[in-house]
Amino acid sequence: MAGFDKVVASYEEAMAGLEDGMTVLAGGFGLCGIPENLIGEIKRKGTKGLTVVSNNCGVDGFGLGILLEDKQIRKMISSYVGENALFEKQLLDGELEVELTPQGTLAEKMRSGGAGIPAFYTATGVGTPVAEGKEIKVFHEREYLLEEAITGDFAIVKGWKADRYGNVVYRHTAQNFNPLAATAGKITVVEVEEIVEVGELEPTHIQTPGIYVDRVILGTFEKRIEQRTIKPTE
Repeated sequence: MAGFDKVVASYEEAMAGLEDGMTVLAGGFGLCGIPENLIGEIKRKGTKGLTVVSNNCGVDGFGLGILLEDKQIRKMISSYVGENALFEKQLLDGELEVELTPQGTLAEKMRSGGAGIPAFYTATGVGTPVAEGKEIKVFHEREYLLEEAITGDFAIVKGWKADRYGNVVYRHTAQNFNPLAATAGKITVVEVEEIVEVGELEPTHIQTPGIYVDRVILGTFEKRIEQRTIKPTE
């Protein structure tokens, strides 16, 4: 089993090989299911000039937002500027290149990249600035635009449980973009809340097969809530 054991002992080892100018795919939606400790390791390493592909860029001071503080991100490919004031400022000041992509299209770009499909046609974005510079083709009397798939040098992913072979299970909505990102990285690193022995995971529950995963690390997580809304006291 030792030759298949993908568990690493440190975040430094988990992100070994990340270099300036690389493309990183990050799972998560808002702050739900984000690989917060792997992001923290990128911050610690000080890697710069990164292209980061993720639904959004965290919030000020947490998640991917911490990589904006020292301008480690050169380009952001995402769907949502969100609650991050620094993201908005750097975008408007021209300090950060941003490619805004419809959310479903972004998901399919990752899925296609992981499946070896170089591009696909979609009706989403036709007739909007999203379509500028892209090939348009008519199918069944409707216009579709050609979108290229996305792959990355690294994919950083948050799972719930994994075994030592790298088979991963996600928990509820924390699944979001994580399994899509996991398939599309040349090196895929997954941090999880629990590592179990091979055979302990129910095979039908596995959402990312270990064939896609290169490294697994056990982490502890803050799981910050982006916006907490509670019912007023009567």
